[in-house]
Amino acid sequence: MRAIWKGAVSFGLVSIGVKVYSATEEKDIRFHQVHREDGGRIRYKRTCSVCGEEVTYDEIAKGYDIGGGEMVILTDEDFAELPLTTSHAIDVLEFVPAEQVDPILYNKAYFLEPEGSATKPYVLLRDALADSERVAIVKVALRQREQLATLRVREGVLLLNTMLWPDEVRQPDFGFLDEDLKVRPPELAMASSLIDSMAGEFEPDAFTDDYRAALQEVIDAKVEGREVVQPEEEEAAPAAAVDLMAALKASVDRARAARGEAPEGGAGEPTPISAARSAQKAAKATKAPAKKAAEKKAPAKKAPARKAAEKKAEPAKKTAAKKTAAKKAPAKKAAEKKAAPRKTA
Repeated sequence: MRAIWKGAVSFGLVSIGVKVYSATEEKDIRFHQVHREDGGRIRYKRTCSVCGEEVTYDEIAKGYDIGGGEMVILTDEDFAELPLTTSHAIDVLEFVPAEQVDPILYNKAYFLEPEGSATKPYVLLRDALADSERVAIVKVALRQREQLATLRVREGVLLLNTMLWPDEVRQPDFGFLDEDLKVRPPELAMASSLIDSMAGEFEPDAFTDDYRAALQEVIDAKVEGREVVQPEEEEAAPAAAVDLMAALKASVDRARAARGEAPEGGAGEPTPISAARSAQKAAKATKAPAKKAAEKKAPAKKAPARKAAEKKAEPAKKTAAKKTAAKKAPAKKAAEKKAAPRKTA
């Protein structure tokens, strides 16, 4: 980044040397005006409306129209003589709660970097400002214009937000403000329900510039000589509703369906989103019993080995039984012979 301004933050009797850098940048895709036939750049000449001659930049001055065709011309010397005490200083005027500054006043943002040996007082002001939970109201002159601004802390850096002057903010003047319009309590309750159903935490990275991405795709396709892939058409915006309550209720049901929740008054038909979320919940619910069942089945793997051992043991038992029976057979016959009576003549 390139510093656009150098000066000092005047904090009481403390002076903190700083460099100012633009904190934001526009990501718009810029085009040149060209001749449709041959692509040649279109040039504009600065010509005088009185004499018709082309004028260079060093011949241009600033003029203030006072009406009646009269013009007051101001030169660089006239601006240099103006008393501008904040030309190289950021004067801290007071410290106020951040919520007291209306966001409509904010204009542009700049980072402040400590310069030279000003790091320690810079860090001191940064930490004290963060602990106070307030913002500093300051005056600063940027691009030959004195501006009101705030100083606050963002990601460990002092951030300067220039602001509009109060008389630069327009007052709304619309006819409906004078009409006596009353909102019915049921309508207000339904609108509040819609807000609750669409509530969330703001995450800037979740949002993208779809138009810029599509435009870049068109440019890339032309450079590479390929066809442009048309993006999917978004759902058309609904027509203006006649029944406000019906439109609010439909909006609430739609928001809840997008979150996978059932609409008010019943479960309703499942949407692709709700069906997917229900499937995920069901999968999680079945994981625990399945795991327990697997643990119970695990010891059963030893059963085949046990059966095999029993099968091996059975032939051995049978063989031992046969040998025992074979040994017992002669003894049994001998006993039978002794027990049999002798025949007499």
